Amino acid sequence: MTSQSQGIQQLLQAEKRAKDKLEEAKKRKGKRLKQAKEEAMAEIDHYRLQREKEFRNKQMNVMGSQGNLSAQIEEQTAETVRNLNSSYQKNRESMIKKLLNVTYDVKPEVHPNVRYATQDQLYVGKDDCKK
Repeated sequence: MTSQSQGIQQLLQAEKRAKDKLEEAKKRKGKRLKQAKEEAMAEIDHYRLQREKEFRNKQMNVMGSQGNLSAQIEEQTAETVRNLNSSYQKNRESMIKKLLNVTYDVKPEVHPNVRYATQDQLYVGKDDCKK
C-alpha cells in the first residue's frame, strides 16, 4: 500500500503543481490584459489629444482669418468715412454757393399754357389769340 499511497501522493503533488501553474498563467494573463488595456487607454488619450490639438489649430486658422477679415472690413469702412468727410469738407462751400445762386437767381416768367381771360378776349399762351 505504501507504493499506492506514494503514487497517490505523487499524483496529488503533480495535480497541485499543475493547479499552481494554471493559477500563475491566469495571473500572468490578467497582468498582460491589464497592461494591454492601460497601453490602449494611453494610446487613445494620446490620439485624442493630438486630434484636439489639430482641431484647435484649424479652428484658430479659420477664426483668425475671420478676425482678419472683420479687421479689414472695419479699416475699409473707416477709410471710406474719412474720404467722405474729406470730400464733404472740400466741396461744402462750393455746393452751398451753387445752391444759393440757384435759389436766389429766380427769373419769373409765365408758363406758356397759362390762359388769360378778359371780358372780350381769351388769350391762350403768347402766340394764340382769339377774339
